[in-house]
Amino acid sequence: MEENMVPNSTEITDDDKLWALLSWITGVVAIVALLMEDKKDRPFIKYNAVMSLVVVVVITILVAIISAITCGIGAILVLAYIYPIYLGIKAFQGEWVEVPYVTDFCKKQGWI
Repeated sequence: MEENMVPNSTEITDDDKLWALLSWITGVVAIVALLMEDKKDRPFIKYNAVMSLVVVVVITILVAIISAITCGIGAILVLAYIYPIYLGIKAFQGEWVEVPYVTDFCKKQGWI
């Protein structure tokens, strides 16, 4: 397994933590963070913005597929959107969150 992406030379600022939290809560902020020059160069912000977008896309696809298969009963899986909020809180605490399979996938793609 690859080592965590925890750069020793870059300190995680309060601004980084706030942007990470907001990226997990709303995808729009994640996109904005990746488009802003000063934000996308911050490893903690980029890591959380990319991860949040991938996680939300995966959850959305799974909810859609399971809802279609179960004739809408799977719509209760919308509760899965609580997971990104939990990860956002962990990121706000300064932790480099890892999501099984998703983190490895993003690293292999070179996104983080």
